[in-house]
Amino acid sequence: MSADVYDLVVVGAGPAGLAAAIEAHAQGLRTLVIDEQRAAGGQIFRQPPKEFGEPVRSPVGYPWAADLLTDAADASGIDWWFESTVFGVLDARSTGRDDFDVLVTRPQGARRAHARRLLIATGAYDMPVAIPGWTMPGVLMAGAAQGLLKAQHVRATGPIVLTGSHPLMLIVAAQLVRAGAEVTEVAFARGMPSLRELLAAAPAIPGHVRLLVELAGCVLTLAGHGVRLSTSTVPTAITGTDGVSGVRLAKADRAWRVRGAEREVPARTVVLGYGFHASTELARQVGCSVHWDSAAGGWLVAVDERFETDVPGIFVAGEPTGVSGAEQSRAEGAAAGAAIAADLGRPVDGRRAGAVRRDLRRSRRFAAVVQRMFAPERPGLVSLATADTTICRCEAIPRSDVDGFLRANPHADTVDAVKLACRTGMGPCQGRYCESTVGGAVAAARGGTVPGAARFAAHVPIKPVPLQAYAELFDADGAETP
Repeated sequence: MSADVYDLVVVGAGPAGLAAAIEAHAQGLRTLVIDEQRAAGGQIFRQPPKEFGEPVRSPVGYPWAADLLTDAADASGIDWWFESTVFGVLDARSTGRDDFDVLVTRPQGARRAHARRLLIATGAYDMPVAIPGWTMPGVLMAGAAQGLLKAQHVRATGPIVLTGSHPLMLIVAAQLVRAGAEVTEVAFARGMPSLRELLAAAPAIPGHVRLLVELAGCVLTLAGHGVRLSTSTVPTAITGTDGVSGVRLAKADRAWRVRGAEREVPARTVVLGYGFHASTELARQVGCSVHWDSAAGGWLVAVDERFETDVPGIFVAGEPTGVSGAEQSRAEGAAAGAAIAADLGRPVDGRRAGAVRRDLRRSRRFAAVVQRMFAPERPGLVSLATADTTICRCEAIPRSDVDGFLRANPHADTVDAVKLACRTGMGPCQGRYCESTVGGAVAAARGGTVPGAARFAAHVPIKPVPLQAYAELFDADGAETP
């Protein structure tokens, strides 16, 4: 027997997904939200487990977060599938049905969720940067270090050095210090903002004073604990044998290429924070068009003013449209939820729609400034990977294999060509951790650009699932398992 059809299935329970679900539910849509975590909130609003007995808290700078989580919990008509992974979407319209099959693995087994409309709000993940030693135990991405601290109250082992280019590093470093961790240095790849940059950033201030005050407070916390703050500095190698023992840092030019002598800083943990990549794999798998925007998170899903993609019935909101922060994600989610409700014949609340448009304008001003000021210098980052550096962690492929293939095959000019020859992107992560580095290597070898090197194709399953999951989607007669 086929499962019931939902008006809306939302993939992702971060700010965008929650705002969309609340809006759709308020308009009377039967809504399902699917998320891999145990509770709603996404990475940015991640809360400790209920077993810790702590109240829901809003991160400083986002005073509305607790209300968003509470409103979602109070929306009793929304169905929630937590600890569940979406590993593909099938467009069922080719079979005469007017919906989508969302393929999900759950603790109870694999299921199909049928959706008249689908909203993909899958967020973003830490931008991988391949440098010598980055696969050793003791190397964490900024999001991982923060997630461990917020969700489990587990702090990384000191001494800790954070290196990267995103302002999140300041927040993570301050959180670690306040939790009692030993942080010795925060090294930024970019230099100090120029007066022109600061003046250009002025339009982003209204409505974001609290967040800027929080960043200033982080700097004061770090300075008060003797943490060194360096600029125009990049890591050239992470050292150690069975784990991290230190990190080599060097001065860099404006393009983030090494231009000075190295110095080694003792460390047990190195945290990398170079920004984020939009998580667009699910949208790409179902056929949504994407475009390249390096500053906004790499490959982004193309949407119209209603946040609908070029695949009718599929909407995308939040970071997959451009990594812009929680405030814009919430506004995009609310706008998408209202658009989906209107698409399904529900009335439009003009006053509510106007408020959402104002939120979008304000958040976009702030996001544009952050993206412009902290855009990654990708060629400089790619140059940090030496010949022996592992660039594909899943398949243990060193950069020398990729460069050697490109030298021997001058006609090869895409990441998929490298994938076929070198196996980069064929592992469990499906290229999330190597696509940008491989693309940068192709661009460097051919004198082109990363978007010119294209992207890995996204296939079902977009995330690792047991083979049994496929069998569980059907019973012995080939009918769908309810």
